[in-house]
Amino acid sequence: MQYQRPIDYTTALDERTKRLVMGAVLIALFLTSLDQTVVVAALPKIVADLGDLDLLAWTSASYLLVSTTSLPILGKLSDLYGRKNILLIGIAIFLLGSFLCGLAPSMLMLVVFRGIQGLGAGAITSVALTIPADLYVPAERAQLQGIIAAVFALSSIVGPLLGGVLTDTLGWHWIFFINLPFGLLALAFIVAFMPRLNSGLTRSIDYWGAVLLMLTVVPLLVALSLEKEKYAWDSPLVLGLLAAAAVSFGLFVFAELRAKEPILPLSLFRIPIFSLICAMSVMVGATFIVAILFLPVFLVNVMGASATEAGVALIPETLGLLVSSFISGLVVQRTGRYKAAMLVGLVLMSIGIFLLTQLSLTTTIAQVWFSIAIFGLGAGATFPQANLALQNAVPFEYVGVATAGRLFFAQLGQTVSAALYGALLVAYLNTALVDSLQPVAARLPASLATHLDPGRLRNGGEQAAAELAALGTEMAPRFTPEVRRRTEAQVRTAVRRSFAEAVARVYQASLPLPLIALLLGLLVPELPLKRSNSPDTPPAAVHE
Repeated sequence: MQYQRPIDYTTALDERTKRLVMGAVLIALFLTSLDQTVVVAALPKIVADLGDLDLLAWTSASYLLVSTTSLPILGKLSDLYGRKNILLIGIAIFLLGSFLCGLAPSMLMLVVFRGIQGLGAGAITSVALTIPADLYVPAERAQLQGIIAAVFALSSIVGPLLGGVLTDTLGWHWIFFINLPFGLLALAFIVAFMPRLNSGLTRSIDYWGAVLLMLTVVPLLVALSLEKEKYAWDSPLVLGLLAAAAVSFGLFVFAELRAKEPILPLSLFRIPIFSLICAMSVMVGATFIVAILFLPVFLVNVMGASATEAGVALIPETLGLLVSSFISGLVVQRTGRYKAAMLVGLVLMSIGIFLLTQLSLTTTIAQVWFSIAIFGLGAGATFPQANLALQNAVPFEYVGVATAGRLFFAQLGQTVSAALYGALLVAYLNTALVDSLQPVAARLPASLATHLDPGRLRNGGEQAAAELAALGTEMAPRFTPEVRRRTEAQVRTAVRRSFAEAVARVYQASLPLPLIALLLGLLVPELPLKRSNSPDTPPAAVHE
């Protein structure tokens, strides 16, 4: 690989320009992270307008699928062609996708357009988390990493609320159109103030690696995202997709070992910190999605919260993330020691998950808030410091692809764990419902016991309420009001207990995830934070 020493933008740019560039980057990053949460509140209205409920899950899956797949590719392209070019292209694609989503005439087209958004989001995210490494040396970067984590946290608070307000006032189309003015503002700032941020690498693209990476990740994520009620784990389609992903992965490794400019340089895995942080990111990403994905299931079906109340109950987690990301950033900025902050974060995440394993019928909302706040404090200290540790360890000319690689593994962990633990929840819930409802069903005629079918009750919410109402109606001619009320109360309690047990068991099954992450974190060597972006190791030493 030919190499020339890149411009050191940490000294070439004045502080005002750096702040303007980071302001534009944070706006773009906020839009992409906001778009993952703002859609949630509008989904019922979107389904009512467009129909095709079966495609509902794919409005998010297509976004994450394309975004995850493109991360390493776009990170590498930013190393080759400069951050500015890829960021501008990413914002343009994201805004085009947003505009098309707002005009979507059908659910299928919305799924397609969300995929376009995801491609833009992949470019924005991979570049936005790398640009701080171009503008600031590692010793000055800790506090900025905390601000970036705070942007993600803030979007998770604003997203559901903004989505609800826009849907109720202007219509669901505006949750996508609202991206346009802010995105154009970010574009203007980037065009006006951002330098090219070129890495100095020669322009060579590993096309085979890019294609094989997509052929590996797409079948894998599709297999995991398919509804397991229709496509079981042992179905021919799922097994075929997993087999295709395995074959493509083998070919991808072979291609990367032979490529002059690999999309994901396998030699980076010989750097202990890179390998450990990537493995840790899988565990941390998996832990994070499990924590926030299944808590609303408990709140709605056990505590009787509305969807809005369940969303509000997650705010302590976000506030914890905001506080700890800011404080840990300040501490690392002053001390230069990032490993201790990262380990404290992993310990707090483990404690938070342990507290969630104690969920039961008697759990109070205050206990839920405390548990998820502890978890949020841990996440806020972990995410930015893991990114800082990785960027500090790899040669500067690889910082883009290394950062994108870490994000790729984190999102892969989220996708895989959401599918696996979602399947576990269904299995646990079916078992719990059968055990809890069997005594009640035994006292009812067979015609009435059909309303106690776990398959009808496990979706909870309105569907479970409808089954209970139908049971009460059919019991009216045969049983006294007292017996009817007692039976309905027993069924209601059995369903609540089943959901509580199932969710608690999911958290118990996920407890090894943060503990493994903590073990990996203990193994991460701590290097002194660099005070220059000048390459210490020439690429030839990395690409052997």
